[in-house]
Order: sequence, then C-alpha cells, then structure tokens
Amino acid sequence: MIPNGKNPNIIFILIDDMGWKDLGCYGSNFYETPNIDRLAKEGMLFTDAYASCPVCSPTRASIMSGKYPATIGGTDWIGAHNRGKLIDAPYIDHLALTEKSLASALKDGGYNTWHIGKWHLGKSDYYPDKHGFKINIGGCHLGHPPKGYFSPYNIENLEDRKDGECLTDRLTEEAINLIKSSDGKPFFLNLWYYDVHTPVQSKPEYREKYIQKKKQMGLEDIQEFEEGDYFLCDHKKHLRINRRLVQSDPNYAGMIENLDRNIGALLSAVEKMGITDNTMIVFTSDNGGLSTAEGSPTCNDPLNEGKGWMYEGGVRVPLIVKCPSVTKPGSICTVPVTSPDFYPTLLQIANMELIPSQHTDGVSLIPLLKGEKTIEREAIYWHYPHYGNQGGTPGSSIRMGTYKLIEFFEDGRLELYNLEKDLEEEHNLSEEMPDLAKKMQNMLARWRESVDAKIPVHSI
Repeated sequence: MIPNGKNPNIIFILIDDMGWKDLGCYGSNFYETPNIDRLAKEGMLFTDAYASCPVCSPTRASIMSGKYPATIGGTDWIGAHNRGKLIDAPYIDHLALTEKSLASALKDGGYNTWHIGKWHLGKSDYYPDKHGFKINIGGCHLGHPPKGYFSPYNIENLEDRKDGECLTDRLTEEAINLIKSSDGKPFFLNLWYYDVHTPVQSKPEYREKYIQKKKQMGLEDIQEFEEGDYFLCDHKKHLRINRRLVQSDPNYAGMIENLDRNIGALLSAVEKMGITDNTMIVFTSDNGGLSTAEGSPTCNDPLNEGKGWMYEGGVRVPLIVKCPSVTKPGSICTVPVTSPDFYPTLLQIANMELIPSQHTDGVSLIPLLKGEKTIEREAIYWHYPHYGNQGGTPGSSIRMGTYKLIEFFEDGRLELYNLEKDLEEEHNLSEEMPDLAKKMQNMLARWRESVDAKIPVHSI
C-alpha cells in the first residue's frame, strides 16, 4: 500500500487500560504526552475507536483473530470467575490454535514477526511463538507484572537484569534492538506494553513533578472521588464503587509520561534507521481507563464509567494510525471502528490477500486511512456476559450510526443513547424511541444467535 515498491514495516503498539481521555491529543490537561501527540499530528486520530470488550484478553484475541470475542468464545479476561444475581457465562481461556493469527498470516507473507510485552491469551501451549511469532519477549499467561514495574519482574520469557530497572524502558530497549538488528525483511513488531495496568507505579521524579502540578492546578482543593453503590458481584458485594471525578493521580500521570517518553525513543530509533517512510505505526488500547475501582487511577470524563463497563468509558479507546503516503498528517476520522478491523487492514497494508474466512468480523480501514468518510458496516457489537471487577454487570450492546443500545441481562432493561448528542450517556431514549430500541435489540439478538454467544443464567 505504501507506493515505493516495498512491503512496509508494521509497529503495533497496544497499551493496557489506557483511557480515551488519557492523552493530550484527546483532551487531557493533566497528563503530558508530547511524543504521542506528535504521532497524532503525523497520522490519523480516530475519535470513535472501540475495543471489542471492556476488559483485556478478549480484545487482544480479537486483534489477533479478526473476530469478535463472542465469535471465538473468549469473552472475559483469562482467569476471571465472578458471579452475582447471575452465574457468569462460560468462556474459552485461550486463543485457539485453530485461529490463523495475524502474526501467522504476516509470517506467511514474508514478515519477521516479533512480540514484546503482555500477551495474556492462554498458558504456554498458546504463547506467541505458537501463534506465528518468531520472537517472544515477555509474552506469557500474566495479565500484569506480578512484582511491579521495577526489576526483578518475575515475568516469563523476560530475563531479569539489574534491580530497579523499569519494565517499560526495558521493553522499549528490546524493541529498538530488534529494529536495529533487522535483516532487511519487513517486520511486524507487536509491542504490547504492560502499562498502564495496575499496580500504578511511577518513577519518583515523575511522581514528584505531578504532585507539584496537582498543586499548581488547584486539584488538591476539589473533590476527586464519589462513592457509589455496592458492587453486584458476590466477591465484592461488601465494597462500594469509587468513581474518580478528575484526572489528578500523580503516580498514574508519571506512568503516562514515562510511557510517552518511551514511545518517543522508539520513534527516534525508527527515524535514525531511515525507515520512517516505510513504517506503519498503530497506537491503541485494549479497553477503557480504570476509573471506578482498584484505586480508580484515571477519569474518562465526559465518557460514562470505565474499564469493565458496557458504557463508552469501558470500550471507547484512543487510536492513532500513521501510514506514510496513505494517511494525511493531522487528519481526524469520526467513523466508528473496532479491534477486529486491524487484521484485514494490516493484510492490505502488507499487500497480501485477505482471508475472509478468518477475519470474519473485521472491516478494512484502508478507505478511512485514505480519507474516505465511510466503510461498509451495518453495526458494531459487544457481548460481555460477565461481572466486571470494576462494577459493570453482564450485557450486550450494539452501535448503529450514532445510536448505541445496551441490553442488561440481570433485569432485561434497555438503554438507548444518541452518542452524537449525548456522549455522556445520560439521556436514555429507549422509551422515547421504542421502535428504534426494538429494532436494535432484535439486531443484537440475531447477532448473538449467529455467533452462538453464551448467556449467563440466574443463580439458584
């Protein structure tokens, strides 16, 4: 797709738990992200990009497979077991080897395939090397760094070096070394950082910077949290939801800045290697920001709720794509897109034939990257038949045009929102627009049936 006769390199950067509002280019005035903001100015920023699930593993599987989580049966983060009024629906705890992963497809097309960072798609039989990656650094069954972000990490496939080394810095160093040692073949670098998942740990110098910034902005004098209802899942029913009302956590801000500095180092390495004009870069997140539990380190306002919820704060994520000679620098796309779309998009960028039997739920974003205003898609779907650790309850949802419908399984209630006029999801239109609500509910039901989506059942 890049008109120079070469297949482009592809760098796919996936952040863990980064919220839609966690970047300067998306409107944050507390976090500082100059390098990622520069990437947005050099490429295309998507305003309505979605993760296919409000938690991590299902979204990661959808990127690798080109399918919705419900299609492959992996609808919750691997290791989750929750129940409340309903018993969680069963889910598959790995990315099946019968799926031809994106890495396998690119490897067949002549690409070097490298995975660095978090994987969380099953135990050792399903690690990155089993899914087409020639090199795997740090990818294993873990969903977060068990000992924190400073060495010793105790992360499989990542050798500990000197104590105190920062995990984020280390993964970036490994990525840069691979790029520098490239044999000239095009490469697919799957750089999936563990940041900014808990534990929230900042380098001391960044933490101190944001402690001072918090004072300067007067954020110490305003209410930071709001206590909500009790959790509806059994294991946390004695606890209350704790919503963050403003971005003001110095540790989280420090993590964001250090991550941004690492992205800057990666971009500089690409420039020094002279491969900028032949390298596509994708930057996105696996779900929305953590805003209602586990320390609630960020705020997704104006989006409703966050990680683990069916609302916009749980599934709308930042997405920046830079593809030289394809994307116009500084362009903005408002068309809704979702994580299964990356599979056919990257195949086309790599000048490879599509595999429609594999990426059944993905739609190529090439027309959008070229500046066109639409792609052929009737709707986007989500299915999360589980209790989130952050307060969300089991349900499904659909976005069609500017409208989004959520169906909650505990009580069968419907919520319908016009996101163009009501981004905050405050005005439920289901009773004002019953015909549209019913139409979208029927579409959602037909889709669930078509993919054999599992539905939770009532506890006895």
